[in-house]
Amino acid sequence: MTDCQMVSSDFTANEKLEIETIKMYKKDLLDDIQKLKMEIDNVMADILNFESSEESKTIEKGKKFSTGKKKFNMDPKKGINYLVENNALEGRAQPIAEFLYKEEGLNKTAIGDFLGEREELHLQTLKAYVELHEFSDLNLVQALRQFLWSFRLPGEAQKIDRMMEAFAMRYCDCNARVFQSTDTCYILSFAIIMLNTSLHNPNVKDKTTLERFISMNRGINNGGDLPNELLSKLYESIHNEPFKIPEDDGNDLTHTFFNPDREGWLLKLGGRVKTWKRRWFILTDNCLYYFEYTTDKEPRGIIPLENLCVRGVHYPRKPYCLELYNPNSRGQKIKACKTETDGRVVEGKHQSYTICSVSAEERDSWIEAIRASITKDPFYDLVSVRKKKVINQAPQD
Repeated sequence: MTDCQMVSSDFTANEKLEIETIKMYKKDLLDDIQKLKMEIDNVMADILNFESSEESKTIEKGKKFSTGKKKFNMDPKKGINYLVENNALEGRAQPIAEFLYKEEGLNKTAIGDFLGEREELHLQTLKAYVELHEFSDLNLVQALRQFLWSFRLPGEAQKIDRMMEAFAMRYCDCNARVFQSTDTCYILSFAIIMLNTSLHNPNVKDKTTLERFISMNRGINNGGDLPNELLSKLYESIHNEPFKIPEDDGNDLTHTFFNPDREGWLLKLGGRVKTWKRRWFILTDNCLYYFEYTTDKEPRGIIPLENLCVRGVHYPRKPYCLELYNPNSRGQKIKACKTETDGRVVEGKHQSYTICSVSAEERDSWIEAIRASITKDPFYDLVSVRKKKVINQAPQD
């Protein structure tokens, strides 16, 4: 007989039944423990799968975000749309503004172009973007340095107007007692930008003096004058240190030309060989530059616009053309230069320049921009309109 049988014979019937019941409970408990272990294993597997899935989603989202930034630098609207469509960015003004303000690696020209558009979302984004700047206790030059470092002013006057209007409103909100109106801040901001150009652009020979700067800003404070001490301080700040132009992270050449009046692809008719070639044109500083590629560091040609006129012309199979010509020197070459393929800079061979755009609207926009560049600084138009408004609203004695 085994020990178990010997022990078992010593138990009563009730005790034996109780032992069997315990054995059954033990078996059920072991089964439950085994099931629990399996459930735990399943849960852990699910957690690992979830973490792996989330990690994959994070990686994928990061890739889409990076792609969206690259698209933004090439085309701001398409870049933002891509980010929104791929749930990498909310399509509201505030998140977009924070993206433009905080995200590294964005093309400063692209930021300026996006903020300057007049659609409602862009206007709301501009307002939110400007409100991210803190101008409290900064003088106007300090605030402008901060503002103009965060993006590039676009070339179109209407875009500049909207952006500087938003800046003036924000500055006055942060510094309520400095100016009597946002118009005063707006006018003086432009005066400072033009002063910066006058003092630090080597092409400007007639440098603005402190006395002229004070004189040109008389009557802009709701008909009254700003303190000479304030204007002197602003003048000295610009005189001692020009505005810094932010280096772009993009791959285009616009950073070479601060605040171009206009830029884009056009077709140019050759001077000696009459063939059409696609060129990237940039209009700035009363000159028209053209490049073979936007990534070129040097222009293929430079056309000084002094003494030239521009008009629309019709060319066979090219209906949307404009012509640059000298009305006082018919038959003579226009003073211009171009770079040959071997790197030599030579005099241009054109008696006139014929340039073709893709539409009548684009041609007319280029003609308008070139005429404005030939005649005067478009900043003066913006400021003169605002000055008239301030003078007309000033209280009469």
